[in-house]
Amino acid sequence: MKKPKVLITRKIASEAVDLLQQTAEVEVWEEDRPMPRDVFLAKAEEATAILSMLTEKVDEEVLARAKQLRMVANMAVGYDNIDVSACKKRGIIVTNTPDVLTEATADLAFALLLAAARRIPEANRFVLEGKWTSWSPTLLAGQSVYQTTLGIIGMGRIGEAVAMRAKGFAMNILYHNRSRKQEAEEQTGAVWVELDTLLRESDHVVLLTPLTAETRLLMGEREFARMKQTSVFVNVSRGGTVDEQALYRALAEKQIWAAGLDVFQEEPVSPNHPLLQLPNVVALPHIGSATIQARTEMARLAAANIASVLAGGEPLTAL
Repeated sequence: MKKPKVLITRKIASEAVDLLQQTAEVEVWEEDRPMPRDVFLAKAEEATAILSMLTEKVDEEVLARAKQLRMVANMAVGYDNIDVSACKKRGIIVTNTPDVLTEATADLAFALLLAAARRIPEANRFVLEGKWTSWSPTLLAGQSVYQTTLGIIGMGRIGEAVAMRAKGFAMNILYHNRSRKQEAEEQTGAVWVELDTLLRESDHVVLLTPLTAETRLLMGEREFARMKQTSVFVNVSRGGTVDEQALYRALAEKQIWAAGLDVFQEEPVSPNHPLLQLPNVVALPHIGSATIQARTEMARLAAANIASVLAGGEPLTAL
C-alpha cells in the first residue's frame, strides 16, 4: 500500500520527523531559509499533509494544486498564513500548536519590556563602543518596572502568563480583551478596562492579540497618542497589528518612551527600516518561542497531529 506523503517546510526536531516516518513518506526542506514559492507549490501537489511554518502561505493558489492534501499542521499558535475558511470548504484539517510555546513567549515579552524600559541594549553598545568613561547619576537612566502599571492587550494564554510574571514585579495589571477572563483576574488581580483606559493609565503596554481583520493596525496614531510619554510599548503578536509609521513618529517625537518589537509587518525586516534607526527601539528577529524546549515540543505536537489523522484518528489541536 502506498504511503501518504508529508511535506515539512523547514528542518525541525528529529524526533518529530521520526514519528512521521513510521507511517509516511516524509520530505523535509533542509535549508535554513523559507522554501521558495514555486518549489512549495510544486511539492504541495503531491502532499497528503503539510507541516508548515508561518513563512508559508497556504492559500487558494496552493489548495487548488494540492489535490491530495488532507491536512495542514502549522507549527505556530497563530495561523494568519493559512486560509482556514478555504481549507474548511475543501475538508482539509488545519491544526496549530497552542500551549507548548506559552511560557517561552511570555518570557520573551517580559524580557523585551525590561530591555526597552531599562535601555539594556543601548547600555551594552555604550560599553562595547568604549563610551563608558565615568559614572553619572543620569547615565542611561531608564524607566522603572517594579510596582508600575502594565496593560495587556489580548488576554489569551500568553497574556495570562505575562500577567503572572508581572505579579512577581508587584505590578498593577490592566487588560483589554473581547471577553472577561475571570480565572485570570482571580489569579493575577488583573482588571478588565476599555482599550483607551488601558492606554491612558498603563506605564507599559504589551500587545498579544492574534492578527485578524479586527486587530489589523490596531495600534495606530490615535492609540499611541493616548499613551504616557514615559510608557514602553511591546509587540510579540504579529507585525500587522501595528501601524509602523505611526509607531515611528510616536517614538521619534517622544510621545512614548521606547518600544520592544519581536515582529514586523515585513519579515525579515530590512536593516534600513526607520524603526531600527531609533536608539529607543529594541528589535528582535521573531524569536518569541525560540527556546530549544519549546520549538522541539511545537514540532512534536505538529507531527503528532498529522500522525493521528493519517492513522484515522482525530487531530489533537484542530482549529
